[in-house]
Amino acid sequence: MLLCPDWVFDDYTSVTPEFLQQLGIRLLLTDLDYTLAPKRVKEPDEAVQSWIRSLKDSGVEVVIISNNRNPARVERYCGTLGISYVGHAQKPLGHGYREAMRKNRAAPNETAMLGDKLLTDTLGAGCCGITMLMVEPAGGAVTAWQRVLHALQAPFKALSAHDERKKQV
Repeated sequence: MLLCPDWVFDDYTSVTPEFLQQLGIRLLLTDLDYTLAPKRVKEPDEAVQSWIRSLKDSGVEVVIISNNRNPARVERYCGTLGISYVGHAQKPLGHGYREAMRKNRAAPNETAMLGDKLLTDTLGAGCCGITMLMVEPAGGAVTAWQRVLHALQAPFKALSAHDERKKQV
């Protein structure tokens, strides 16, 4: 089902280089807002930087794919990390995903999308045949709308083939 992520995690740190290698993933597309950091965070912290380094060191290319219309924050964030991005990607439409795969010469079966939103990240990845890795929102659902949106996503997360949140004690 297009709206069900393949895997669900508490946060991005659970997506390790070893995990991605086991899946045959060499390109990781990732959302920025509420996936790697709350929207108010302008620069990646040391934890994100270390995680990105570990992925790059293992041979996994990382590209941020963002719906942000203003590229300033995404450019600054990616510049600090030394990674590229596709801005104003218009997820769930597929052109942003396909552009990132084309630029990195990766097929859908070698690509995964990491995100926190069902109707953008998950739907777009599913339509493009990309493995979908979903996380809980970084910083939590803050606004009333975010709380409603994430509550509506819960049944789809529960239908995921692999809910890794249940395995953490």
